[in-house]
Amino acid sequence: MKFILGKKVNMTQVWDNDKVIAVTKVQAGPCYITQIRNTEKDSYQAIQVAFGEKKVKNISKPVRGHLKKAGIEKENARHIKEFRVSELKPEINIGGIIDVSTFKKGDIIDVTGISKGKGFQGSVKRHHFSGHKSTHGNKDQERTSGSVGAKGPARIFKGTRMPGRMGGDQVTVKNLEVVEIDLENNVLLIKGAVPGCEGGLLVIKGNGDLVVKDKSIKTEDKVVMESEENISNDTDNKVEEVKENTTISESEIETEEKK
Repeated sequence: MKFILGKKVNMTQVWDNDKVIAVTKVQAGPCYITQIRNTEKDSYQAIQVAFGEKKVKNISKPVRGHLKKAGIEKENARHIKEFRVSELKPEINIGGIIDVSTFKKGDIIDVTGISKGKGFQGSVKRHHFSGHKSTHGNKDQERTSGSVGAKGPARIFKGTRMPGRMGGDQVTVKNLEVVEIDLENNVLLIKGAVPGCEGGLLVIKGNGDLVVKDKSIKTEDKVVMESEENISNDTDNKVEEVKENTTISESEIETEEKK
């Protein structure tokens, strides 16, 4: 099983030849592995990952210490989630990075999120009741629920479908398709709608092998960038030295001509 945490951005549309496809743009990853659970110590197997950022002052000291112990670069993760796995491969280590490269175009995935809160709603909107007829003396009772139970017990049974608070529930939409992947910006385009509001946390799961990148790859990239910066700085310094030497030589020539 492969998985990743993401943030819902917005909905848009893309063209596939002559067909237009409605897609949801999701900022997925990068996620950092902060802990690995095993059967010997924890009696179950799981991978704990961190995603997102928030102010360090809003994170408790135990959580900051836990992230620091993992050896990841940032200690201000907004979300920390665990995923149970059936097998722990040797390449999965603490500090590893999971990004959108673990998914491919055409993958079938399940997306879990918290649905939008809609407040207190009636039975027609909440439970899709048909309502009553609007004629023959019903007056203004078209959207009422009607009878709610037998007269004998004189109480409402638990689980009766009635008006109440709607939304804010964990919802999973299955069998969605990955339409496009933007590796540079860590963006997934998922066909159809996914639960939750813009900016809400999404849990994306699919079948296949999980691809984990070693954190050393990122450090190597940083070393290359630093070396390039040093080279550019050296060239700039050499250019400045050449300019200074030329200005000095010109001033010497002028003084000699005056003599």
